Amino acid sequence: MLSLPWPAGETDVNSNPGVTFLENRWFVLLLFVVVCFGVAAIGSFWTSSSVNTWYAGLRKPSFTPPSWIFAPVWSTLYFLMALSAWLVWRAAGWSGSRVALSLFFTQLALNLAWSGLFFGLRRPDLALVDIAFLLAAIVATALAFRTFSSLAAWLLVPYALWVAFATLLNFKIWRLNSISL
Repeated sequence: MLSLPWPAGETDVNSNPGVTFLENRWFVLLLFVVVCFGVAAIGSFWTSSSVNTWYAGLRKPSFTPPSWIFAPVWSTLYFLMALSAWLVWRAAGWSGSRVALSLFFTQLALNLAWSGLFFGLRRPDLALVDIAFLLAAIVATALAFRTFSSLAAWLLVPYALWVAFATLLNFKIWRLNSISL
């Protein structure tokens, strides 16, 4: 664990000179934001390789949102995820929230895997299996977070709703294109 001190003169517990980086509330918030947006960056690498080529040529259901909506929606959701995890950490620390944060990181890994499966490997069928597990993991994470912070749980609701919609969209794309894939 890093043990560099924070500037002296600040009065709250999280800025004491003896507090480590991983105990400082603002550093930990930044850490959650960086991790969540790091997942977004890796996912967008896979997405960008296919969105204007392979994805553009797929048959899609009539309720498919316009392409421009995905970046602002996902940016908002990744920030809400980071804030949610941070609130849980603030309530219980690393050891007190181990199970809840493990669920959080599991759903984040499933989120990343979905981009790799759907856009990277161009396998909507495998992505559909992944997104079903992702949705279950988000619900489990929200339920675990509720123990520590009702706000943290509620911050995951828009994410769960968007992923539920994405699950339907993934299913329809798979069905509409299953012969050509």
